[in-house]
Amino acid sequence: MQKQEFTITVYTENQIGLLNRIAIIFSRRKINIESLNTSPSEIESVHRFTIVINEIEDVVRKLCRQIEKQVEVLKAYYNTNEEIVWQELALYKVPTEVIAEKVKVERLLHEYGARAVAIRTDYIVFETSGHREEIEGLIKALEPYGLIEFVRSARVAIIKDSKGFHEKLKEFESFEPGANVIENEFLDKQEEVFTM
Repeated sequence: MQKQEFTITVYTENQIGLLNRIAIIFSRRKINIESLNTSPSEIESVHRFTIVINEIEDVVRKLCRQIEKQVEVLKAYYNTNEEIVWQELALYKVPTEVIAEKVKVERLLHEYGARAVAIRTDYIVFETSGHREEIEGLIKALEPYGLIEFVRSARVAIIKDSKGFHEKLKEFESFEPGANVIENEFLDKQEEVFTM
């Protein structure tokens, strides 16, 4: 089996220290995290971790099972790049004089879909989004013109076929408690009365 890039998507409760515990799962197995992004999900109080690693599928499967053992983790998925829609954001700082003097640079930025987000007398900051190869392509193209600074965000990804988990979670939230849960609540209240 050959290593390949996988995106792990983890749905969790929003709890302090969970990111550290998840990171430890990777460090214990000596697996390098290429990209890590956390954000709220479309469901209130549920957060989403997007983790990119290069590994063989069997190891990734075991990692997801291990992550799911954390109490606050609702579900962990892993996907190949073909199974997700993903983007990264990048900012590039370029000297203003280069842009003003060289029409070629302006054409280059237009070709990569970059737009100015900050213009100063000494530099201009451009923003673009895309796949890693596109972002790195623009870095290489701007380097000869005096690229001052560059930063790239972590991956953001949506699983192409992930409606199943979302629907299950929403259904779970809308269910009335089952008879055994109601019975347990009743017993708990009775127990409180007897202990008072």
